[in-house]
Amino acid sequence: MERMRLGRRLRRVLLIINLKTLLITLLAVASTAFCRHYQIYAEFPLTLIATSVVFPIVFSIGGAYKRREAALDKYGTLKAYGRAIYLASRDWLPGSTIEIQEEAKSRIGEVLMSCRTMFTSPTDEIVANEKPVYESFSKLSNFIKVGLRAEGLPSGECSRCNQYVSKMLLAFEDVKHIYQYRTPRTLAAFSDIFIRLLPPLYGPYFAAVGKGYSHVGLIYAMPVVLSVILVSLDNIQEHLENPFDQVGEDDVEINAQKFIESLKPVTGS
Repeated sequence: MERMRLGRRLRRVLLIINLKTLLITLLAVASTAFCRHYQIYAEFPLTLIATSVVFPIVFSIGGAYKRREAALDKYGTLKAYGRAIYLASRDWLPGSTIEIQEEAKSRIGEVLMSCRTMFTSPTDEIVANEKPVYESFSKLSNFIKVGLRAEGLPSGECSRCNQYVSKMLLAFEDVKHIYQYRTPRTLAAFSDIFIRLLPPLYGPYFAAVGKGYSHVGLIYAMPVVLSVILVSLDNIQEHLENPFDQVGEDDVEINAQKFIESLKPVTGS
């Protein structure tokens, strides 16, 4: 168990500290060493880093996190109304059968699995992947009209179940827009440029500040720490950007199979 926890922590660290972190850190250290060797010193303002990199990245992380939370909320809505339709097939019918309950599970599961396929695929495949989703919703709607109505579900309750389907459709459309549109791409590109440029360009500043250090090795602590912080923030934002790609630790996992298995059929009275 302890080994598993250690492995998870290591994977999380490697998600934010990667090859990009190493390359930019090496460039910053090399720039600092070059400026120290040739005595190139400058007092650059640190506020430039805050305004050009830190603030845009933190803004993007906040926006991406809100999108993830909205996706979780709508995913919960999708499951809640799907479960309500299943309970209607199980508990509202005068003589519910295992067959009708299994069909309800199948229709609801088809909706969730088609949603999972769509949201975990690249956005350029959205046109092809959204067709099976709408077809699964159509089958669910038809099941309410034909299956449940034929089994004796009153028309008022059928109308209520159709309202559940419409709410599921609304939740799907909201999640689709979260999946389809990202936080401002130009802002991310702006931050990405400065993350690559500023650590090496600040070599004269690190060399100037390091003149007062008692040990030569301490001079390189600042470029290393600054580079790791900036690139790690950028990696966090990148992983939060798409909450469905199943790469980051904070992704939304659409576990359709687990949800379907939680729907327990019972025989009617």
